[in-house]
Amino acid sequence: MTSRPPFPPFDEESALRKVQAAEDAWNTRDPERVALAYTVDSVWRNRDRFVTGRAEIVDFLRAKWSREQEYALRKELWDFRGSRIAVRFQYECRTPDGQWWRSYGNELWEFTAEGLMARREASINDVPITAAERRIFGPRPEAERGQPLPVR
Repeated sequence: MTSRPPFPPFDEESALRKVQAAEDAWNTRDPERVALAYTVDSVWRNRDRFVTGRAEIVDFLRAKWSREQEYALRKELWDFRGSRIAVRFQYECRTPDGQWWRSYGNELWEFTAEGLMARREASINDVPITAAERRIFGPRPEAERGQPLPVR
């Protein structure tokens, strides 16, 4: 099994680094790369879907990013304790028919001692937006790292 620093128990600085690393990885839209941050038997609840293990995570993400084009994500640390981190996030994407969406969500993460995510619980709501309403364009610029997400 590989390891993925920082390791629990988390303090504020290490939790912030873990959240930024997750945002950076998801913004690559590379399912294989993203899946390496999870245990081989990681358990997810994503909206109404239940996914178990890296192979299912890769399949899930491939399908997600084929539907959610120009996907761009921002995550923000909400809280942390021991081996757990809570985040809120927003992402924007365009569906193949040209409709833009902004998705708002919360995730609960639980990590192994090796720093791999063993559990991910995601609750997500979607709002249709116009192209003119977009505010997330690609990975977060260095100057925006550590900035809070807008409320709306």
